[in-house]
Amino acid sequence: MSYLDNVRVFVRVVELGTLSAAGRDQRVTPAVASNRIKELERHLGVRLFNRTTRKLSPTEHGRVFYEGAVKIIEAVNEAEAAIADLSRNPKGSLRITAPLGIGRRLIASGIPEFHDKYPDIEVRVRLSDHNVDILAEGVDVAFKLGVLEDSNLRMRGILKCERVLCASPAYLARRGMPANADALITDKHDCLLLRYPGSKEYFWTLVTPEGPRKFEVAGPYDSDDGDVLTQWALEDRGIINKPRFEVNSHLKDGRLIEILKDSPPASVQLAAIYPHKRFQDPKVRLMIDFMAERCQRLIGRLLDEEPAALEETID
Repeated sequence: MSYLDNVRVFVRVVELGTLSAAGRDQRVTPAVASNRIKELERHLGVRLFNRTTRKLSPTEHGRVFYEGAVKIIEAVNEAEAAIADLSRNPKGSLRITAPLGIGRRLIASGIPEFHDKYPDIEVRVRLSDHNVDILAEGVDVAFKLGVLEDSNLRMRGILKCERVLCASPAYLARRGMPANADALITDKHDCLLLRYPGSKEYFWTLVTPEGPRKFEVAGPYDSDDGDVLTQWALEDRGIINKPRFEVNSHLKDGRLIEILKDSPPASVQLAAIYPHKRFQDPKVRLMIDFMAERCQRLIGRLLDEEPAALEETID
């Protein structure tokens, strides 16, 4: 077995905590991952993990070796990236992630075309509305709607996305049209929320005539899948807060009606988030450039207007 492959598996076991998770990440079976760790331990002559029935935790030797192993992997990745840049033949693997909604509509559907252009780049896509720890999970690029919160990451803005509050005609006929933003709470409207461990959407920020305000809205149920919320709204179950491009077709055909136009939700930015060092890798630059152009084009088409690009890199 390749010593470098053994080191890669070791790093991912430390970061993910189990052989099965590390094996899936490296596309090997848990048995192969276990053998690679054992071979590495035989080579080093020390035990690298304390083993329990559920999780592996690094020993003191393991923690010391991990610090050096990460530097080894980063150095090899940077060297490979430099060679690929010089040869104009990018190759290797890319791990990308995106929320379910934009991931399905904009990102995943473009991966085959990206691979046709760059056949030597292997792309691993994870779609989830959960908050993904980019550094811990070894993600190269995360496409997300929101703001940059981690100073260890960088952001390239792709497009500013307007959000809307909307509900079905039947829901509004039954519960009444909210007269103002405060009525969402005083009239106890059913607000359909995106919630998961670590979620920030326990309130909606609306841009009122008095300025931006946070409203601690509530509803009878919530979901960790944004598309589920849209479906519930279409089934007359409540009010949703969504990017306009995601629900524009429903607004146009009348299945959903925009409400509180004078107090809309604050806009969010569609952006590519990546670790500082990753942008040295031409694969990352190619993916971000490709998806930025694609997202601007497709969102513009969904809105039936020319997309207005908003591109910037923020340290």
